[in-house]
Amino acid sequence: MTYELFLGNRLYFSWSIAAFMMFEHFGLADQVTITVFQPQSESDVKRHLSQLAPARTLPTMRTPEGVIVSDSMAIAEELASRHPDIAFWPRDPANRTVARTLANEMHSSFGGLRGNWPVNLRHAYVPVTPPSEIAAELDRLELIWSNARKVTGATGPWLCGDYCLADAIFAPMAARLAAYGFDTRPTTKAYVAAHLADPAFRKWRANGLELDPEMPKFELDLPHADWPN
Repeated sequence: MTYELFLGNRLYFSWSIAAFMMFEHFGLADQVTITVFQPQSESDVKRHLSQLAPARTLPTMRTPEGVIVSDSMAIAEELASRHPDIAFWPRDPANRTVARTLANEMHSSFGGLRGNWPVNLRHAYVPVTPPSEIAAELDRLELIWSNARKVTGATGPWLCGDYCLADAIFAPMAARLAAYGFDTRPTTKAYVAAHLADPAFRKWRANGLELDPEMPKFELDLPHADWPN
C-alpha cells in the first residue's frame, strides 16, 4: 500500500506541514511517496495539479486506489479511517472529542493570523505589537490550548496526551507564532517550544532550508531575528 502526497514549498506552505506530520508522526513514512511542488502563484498551483483533478490546493493525497483527496482535514480523517490500529485520534472518547474540536477550529478559524502572518520557516522576525484582531486570536489559542490540557489531563508536551492529529494540524500555527515572536503566553510558549524541538518538525524545516527556494511573495518587510531554538 503506497500513498502519494503532493506538497508545496516546505518553508511557506502551511498545510503541507500538517500533512507531512500525519505520515511522519504515525509510522506511515515508509508508505508514502512525496512530491514537493514550487508554485509561484495560485494559478501556478492549479497548473501543477492539472493531472490531479479535481484537486486545486496543496496538500493533495492520492490513495493506493488512485482516489484524490485534496484537503488537509480530509487527508487526516481518511488516514485515521484506513488505519484504525494507529491512534491518530486519542482512544479515550472524551479526549478524542476535544482533539477533533481543536483540529476543526484551527481548520476553519484564525483568519487574522493566517491572512496577515504567513508561515515562514526560513526567517524569523523581530516581534511587533499585533493588531487587535490578531491579539484576540492569540488569546483564543491560549484559551483553547490551556482548556484542552486541563480537560484531557495532558502532562506531556502535546494538547491531549500523546501526539495526535490535533497537534499535526496545529504545527503550522506553532511555526507561525515562532517566526513572528507571538509565543508569549504561558501555555502557548510551551506548546510552540514542543513543536520546535520535535524531530519531525526539525526534519521538515531542515529539508526545506536545503532543498526549497526562497519565495519573496511570502517574505514581509520586517526586521529579521534569529530563528528560535
